[in-house]
Amino acid sequence: MRGFTLALIAALHAACAMAPATSFDGEAQRLGLAPGEIEGAGHRLRTYANTHLQTSPAHPADARLHVYLDGDGRPFMRRLQVARDPTPRDPLTLQLLAADPGPAIYLGRPCYHGRDADCDPRLWTTARYGDTIVGSLTAAIAAIIEERAPARVVLIGYSGGGALAVLIADRLQSVDAVVTIAANLDTDAWTRHHGYTPLVESLNPARADWQRQVAQLHFAGAVDTNVPPDLQAAFAARLPDAEFRTVEGFGHRCCWVDAWPVRLLEIDAFVTGKDRATAPR
Repeated sequence: MRGFTLALIAALHAACAMAPATSFDGEAQRLGLAPGEIEGAGHRLRTYANTHLQTSPAHPADARLHVYLDGDGRPFMRRLQVARDPTPRDPLTLQLLAADPGPAIYLGRPCYHGRDADCDPRLWTTARYGDTIVGSLTAAIAAIIEERAPARVVLIGYSGGGALAVLIADRLQSVDAVVTIAANLDTDAWTRHHGYTPLVESLNPARADWQRQVAQLHFAGAVDTNVPPDLQAAFAARLPDAEFRTVEGFGHRCCWVDAWPVRLLEIDAFVTGKDRATAPR
């Protein structure tokens, strides 16, 4: 009887661990997004393609591909208790993807979405923006670009996904622009602000040794208490050519989904303007 009880507890724990990933899949299905997987330097990563990517040709002549990177999800269940599955509980980034009128894909992180059950928990805690994560995502995006051959590639990162988008773009020549939303661009300032454990095994975008220039557009919510706009000051000081736009009345979550069509028009104008500025005369 004791053996049966222990087996039942283990099964329940496994089911609970899978619940966030299963819920996320269900929300993606509800939004009409097609699930998939891609190899990312030793990790199988979850992907979701929007309707426009599903129906567009594999090698479009002039399409711009948007690659969405999500926030950190839930690294901890509570202070000092590491989550077994860090998959985001909030489908905000999926909703942004579903509202995108052009070809777009969501790329999950290593160890998220029920993948790689034996992962080192540091990969979603202290090393969440470390070389392993950045390298894996960079390899996966390179594979997507090789398969799709888009004319332009724009990385769009929400919250912690914005930090990763910036770090990836510095490594990947095929990326034409980076857009962040409520992004954690100075991880040292962010952990100090909240009194969190320092992300000692992560790369800090505000202190990165940049190897290339890439067009960057950063949106911040004026009333964001998770990533207050002033925490981006160190990043902005190092990259004066990047554009920072603070949106009045917006927080960390509110109201990016409802206003996403407007933001997409701003992104289109920004990227088109950068294309014209760099075009040969």
